[in-house]
Amino acid sequence: MAQLRQDFDDFRNRNATVIIIGPEDEEAFRSHWEKEGYPFVGIPDPDHRIADRYGQEVRLLKLGRLPALTVVDIDGLVRYTHHGSSMQDIADNAVILDLLDDLNEEHRSAEN
Repeated sequence: MAQLRQDFDDFRNRNATVIIIGPEDEEAFRSHWEKEGYPFVGIPDPDHRIADRYGQEVRLLKLGRLPALTVVDIDGLVRYTHHGSSMQDIADNAVILDLLDDLNEEHRSAEN
């Protein structure tokens, strides 16, 4: 999440909303969120309903949920998904920011 925090303004400048889904219960999640002061939206998902819906893998031998990132466009369509194969396999922000630029351009073109 440090990577997302570092580039948060870049995401916001591209009209993106960053939402983090975490496996903790609401109280633990809120406590962690407040302690870290994350600038993005966070949603606790202790029953894995959201994670399951988007296909996020859970591997007990890999310490739980593997990193996953999904980009959903303004129309609610999934436009990009990255499922990490290890805890260090995190989507590169530059790739996501480029994708957001492309989606914003596509949206502007469709409006004209």
